[in-house]
Amino acid sequence: MTSTSYVQQQHITRLCVRCGLLLMQYGAESAVVVDLCKRLGLALGMNSVECSLNFNAITLTTICDERCITTTRDTINQSINVNLLVQIQQIVNKTEALTDNDNDKLKPELTERTTLAFDELDKTVYPTWLVAVFVGASCAAFAYLNGGSWSITAVTFIAGMVAMLTRIYLSKHHFNPFIAVIVTAFIASLIGATTYYFDIGNNADIAVASSVLLLVPSFPLINSFSDILKGYVNIGIGRAVFTYMLTLSACVGIVMALGLLRIQHWGF
Repeated sequence: MTSTSYVQQQHITRLCVRCGLLLMQYGAESAVVVDLCKRLGLALGMNSVECSLNFNAITLTTICDERCITTTRDTINQSINVNLLVQIQQIVNKTEALTDNDNDKLKPELTERTTLAFDELDKTVYPTWLVAVFVGASCAAFAYLNGGSWSITAVTFIAGMVAMLTRIYLSKHHFNPFIAVIVTAFIASLIGATTYYFDIGNNADIAVASSVLLLVPSFPLINSFSDILKGYVNIGIGRAVFTYMLTLSACVGIVMALGLLRIQHWGF
């Protein structure tokens, strides 16, 4: 293998691990991460691609003409972005479609084109105010469907919206995720519990319970179960523990708010 081929393999290895990192950071399950990394490497001309995942790291090896290159990268948790995951899958599909025969697989132009596609990924998200409004509306809808009056629904909307703005602010400033959840739950419960003191609506418990709905870690929990069932037990357990810690943090925030307001009897 010439030095050019070795450099090309390095480029492909970095591209594959970049693909895996993005998938892990934005909420893909482990089976999808491994599958897309392998497919991308094979489409770009590798004989084999091996991928090992941990909760906060990814190790990837490419094999070409009996030469192995291995790299390890740390991951950073980001917010869920399904749009980005779909874009990455489309890039891999397009790369596979362009490799109709073995002679085209090692062409540098294809690797460069795929790299450019990753550089041009659309990472834009919805505006903060829009996300907060819709999260508040979802919490309010939950309160209304559970029998809350219009006044309870209004308080829940405000609590959910303010809580989401708080969570986004803390996330942007790189606060510990557990601290961010505790503070968010505290603020949401504090606003929702005002229904006790001002005697608002027909059931103040509904406002308190519904205002913290945004903190339910449903997507990570589903991913953790999926990973375990598909054989990725280590990362599945890691994700499950992280999810349970988020739930515990939310409970701590709620208890702190209710304790501060001296509300001793709460619940349905």
